[in-house]
Amino acid sequence: MITTVEHGRVRELRLSRPPVNALNPALMAALRAALARAATDGCGGVVLSGTPGRFSGGLDVPELLRLGRDDIRATWELFFALLRDIACSDFPTVAALTGHSPAGGTVLAVCADYRVLAEGPYLLGLNEVQVGLSVPPVLFRVLSHVVGARQAERLAVGGLLLPPAEALRVGLVDEVLPLDAVVPRAVAWATELAGRPPVAMVTTRRLARRELREAFEAVTPDLLDGIVEQWFSAETQAVMQALAAKLGKRT
Repeated sequence: MITTVEHGRVRELRLSRPPVNALNPALMAALRAALARAATDGCGGVVLSGTPGRFSGGLDVPELLRLGRDDIRATWELFFALLRDIACSDFPTVAALTGHSPAGGTVLAVCADYRVLAEGPYLLGLNEVQVGLSVPPVLFRVLSHVVGARQAERLAVGGLLLPPAEALRVGLVDEVLPLDAVVPRAVAWATELAGRPPVAMVTTRRLARRELREAFEAVTPDLLDGIVEQWFSAETQAVMQALAAKLGKRT
């Protein structure tokens, strides 16, 4: 589910779970393990990429709808742990957004240090409200860290999905480039940062991302319980079931 490509001191972790790199527990666990190996191997940076036209379609809703309460709780706990690994790693991470990146795909990206998006008819954003889910506080704090409080409110409350030009304008991504230039640029950015004096860079980066660490430390059992209750609410289940049916017609 993950293809590893070495670029000198930078390691690319390419999501490879057809058809849309949807995030299920197995992929999330594999990505956590790959990030841990990158840390153990002393990588200077990590690039998260996808396949042409698709970075990640977000959470695998059809699979998750088959899970019971305990498994859903464990899945969300795993998801937050993965996001914490990305946001709080000791090496910089870059999201090479090779295509569509809605919901969970955008969440992965905003936890990274830098985001490069492909030109084209691609969309990204936290559209949780559109599919019947509230944006958890931790994710709103991470989004605010990237785009600022006002834009975070507009994007999250509206559940907006943005095309590349608008995403660049509001700061949701840092660069928009032709598809074939996305991964090379992400690698170059990570390589440049990895070349800085390591102690000074890592210490300053930890300071800059302290708010993110604090946000993930605030993920409590009560928060997880609340997410589970909402997941199984009548409103959310109705919207999710309709979404799963729509996705099934596309495959």
